[in-house]
Amino acid sequence: MQNDSRVFLMGEDIGHHGGIFTVTKGLWQEFGADRVRDTPISEAGFVGLGIGAAMAGMRPVVELLFMDFALVAADQIVNQAAKLRYMAGGTVSLPITIRAQQGGGRGNGAQHSQSFESWFAQVPGLIVVAPATPYDAKGLLTSAMRANNPVIFIEHKLLYFTRGDVPEDAYTIPIGQAEIKRAGSDITIVSYSRQLLFALQAAEELAQNGINAEVIDLRTIEPLDMETILESVRRTKRLLVVHESHANCGLGAEIVARVYETAPNILQTPARRLGAKHVPIPVAENLENAVLPQVSDIVATATALMKN
Repeated sequence: MQNDSRVFLMGEDIGHHGGIFTVTKGLWQEFGADRVRDTPISEAGFVGLGIGAAMAGMRPVVELLFMDFALVAADQIVNQAAKLRYMAGGTVSLPITIRAQQGGGRGNGAQHSQSFESWFAQVPGLIVVAPATPYDAKGLLTSAMRANNPVIFIEHKLLYFTRGDVPEDAYTIPIGQAEIKRAGSDITIVSYSRQLLFALQAAEELAQNGINAEVIDLRTIEPLDMETILESVRRTKRLLVVHESHANCGLGAEIVARVYETAPNILQTPARRLGAKHVPIPVAENLENAVLPQVSDIVATATALMKN
């Protein structure tokens, strides 16, 4: 925002209040109400306004608060933002970043705890990003804001409490590039967002039992970096994909299918996926933990794969 006057923010309570998760705290005071705009509770309206602004040469960052509310603006995101450049024959750019917080673990209930990255990854024309660390969040957000195509930038609610080193200077992380967060030789665990932290914790527990797990952080959901995954699986011969969104028709199924289609003979044991059970996300903590993958589930599944 300091370097590009075309960048402005829109969303509910992001101005003087600084956002429900204080993500935009201080920006209203620094840049003023013209560039940090509070909006009515009308996601379809202000996402549509952001799309129009992007077509007109601005670079809007639109915040949806809870990802669940993206469904209110689904027509604008799926039928307009994702398709306008294609339908205009490349004569129009859509440099819009749509930020949204998603995921469970806070007891927010079925209408405020959903994860929709698999949904949006099915839509041609959308870039979908889901960082897990503070360093990646800054670098990928900068890349998203500089992109000339619509980006769905997903932040897990509970990752705001994560601490890590973040350089003061500007830097970017390439969109579509996964990263090996922990090197290993026995099994590949692929994850992203909050579940990446669970996977790393599970890898440490597995190491105590003599299992050396490699952990890959996707960072970007679409485009998907299959090269990094395949290179790892060729070495470990085992694959486990872990995510918080529902396992049914989810990203884990897509990754497993691509591995089998691309290199069907590299796996020593059948690949596995872990995701949320096919029920609405409960409010009660014990039930919520039973529905969403936990560290213990990752450890148990990886251990079972090693025994096959």
